[in-house]
Amino acid sequence: MKVNNSAISRRRFLATAAKVGAVAAAPAFVPGSALGKDGGVAASERITVGGIGINARGAYVLGALLSLPDTRFVAICDVRADRRKAVKEMADTKYGNRDCATYRDLRELLARSDIDAVLIATGDRWHALASVMAARAGKDVYVEKPCSMSMAESRILAETMRRYGRVFQVGTQRRTIDSFKFAADLARSGKLGKLHTLHASLAFYGGGPHGEQVRHDWLPAEPEPPKETLDWEMWLGPSPWRPYNATYAAGPGCSGWLSYFDFNAGGGLLNWASHTVDLCQWANQSDGSAPVEFEPVGTARGYASKRVVHGRYANGVKLIMRPYDDKDWLPLGTCQVRFEGEEGWVETGDSNEVAVYPETLRTERTVFEKVGTFPISHLRDFFDCVKSRAQTATNADIARSSHVAAHAAAIAWMLDRKVAFDPAKEEFIGDDEANRMRTRAMREPWQM
Repeated sequence: MKVNNSAISRRRFLATAAKVGAVAAAPAFVPGSALGKDGGVAASERITVGGIGINARGAYVLGALLSLPDTRFVAICDVRADRRKAVKEMADTKYGNRDCATYRDLRELLARSDIDAVLIATGDRWHALASVMAARAGKDVYVEKPCSMSMAESRILAETMRRYGRVFQVGTQRRTIDSFKFAADLARSGKLGKLHTLHASLAFYGGGPHGEQVRHDWLPAEPEPPKETLDWEMWLGPSPWRPYNATYAAGPGCSGWLSYFDFNAGGGLLNWASHTVDLCQWANQSDGSAPVEFEPVGTARGYASKRVVHGRYANGVKLIMRPYDDKDWLPLGTCQVRFEGEEGWVETGDSNEVAVYPETLRTERTVFEKVGTFPISHLRDFFDCVKSRAQTATNADIARSSHVAAHAAAIAWMLDRKVAFDPAKEEFIGDDEANRMRTRAMREPWQM
């Protein structure tokens, strides 16, 4: 029997249309949180974030990020399989799914068009390069300190962020912590009188056989792990090649990569100077500039007593960089700073307690929440600026000048002599040897 295909088609079409119409007429259930109700944030308003190199401090920052309702962490890139797994578990546990993607090559993560911003917490050697690559890929950048391995990297980083219009925040979070803000505001307001001396605490990571600040030797070669377990080529990145040794990749600390100049920004001085010198720059209203001279103070080259550098700004203010365990610091926690004027002084540290003189300054607010180094306010500032496109508290230009000042101090320390510096040109005056140290070569194929 001949079948009327057109009739069947019409009947099927009408039946299907009736079913679709019934479904369309029925109310669809959409969770209120997806629409921004009950304290939730609509999916369209969330900032999607990827992570590059999340370990130790990076995991601490990520924990704060995951608490923000208007962000969504969607991907992790790390050269180590154990870190990829650990970070994915952090995100998936938070969101109750298995959606966090994993990558070994940061270029694959940066190629995703759905990622708005990246959190970069690799070792120092990758900070500037990964930030520049992210900006060129259209991502906003939150990067841990120190954000450059050299003065030249600081300049390229700032210029790239400006050229591509990206929002940038370096993880010098003390600019958004109330106790440090209070101390800087006192100095800037004139309530201490005319400033004359700024103190910045330093912590050095050494390990050389004679107490020197960093090492230049190579550890013995060991068999490389499988690339999927630890990609040694990507771990090295732009750093000079050397054979694999598990000690390098063991993480931060005196027995890890921080002990070696090839992996360590500013020979170690920048680990804290990127925080404390930055705060002194802020207090002295020197953002965009730097001291005009630097002088190491101490005895024999390379020893602990040498870990003091004096700087002088063009306005005559003195900058003293000295160890965090110096006996003259008040017991106010790590990362201490002290600002002294002709009529008073203020000192604070990571305890978030503040000491002031004279006592009349205590009429100001001097009791603060003890947040330590928790970066929530710094992240909040970053993501608010991602939305508004405003400048962050420690944008790329601020980071540039603070890091240039710290790099210049590190160069004076390593040369073991006084140097004169031109902040406008970002170069040493009449000193070819010091000027050669403003840059570091990058290993092929990496370049900025």
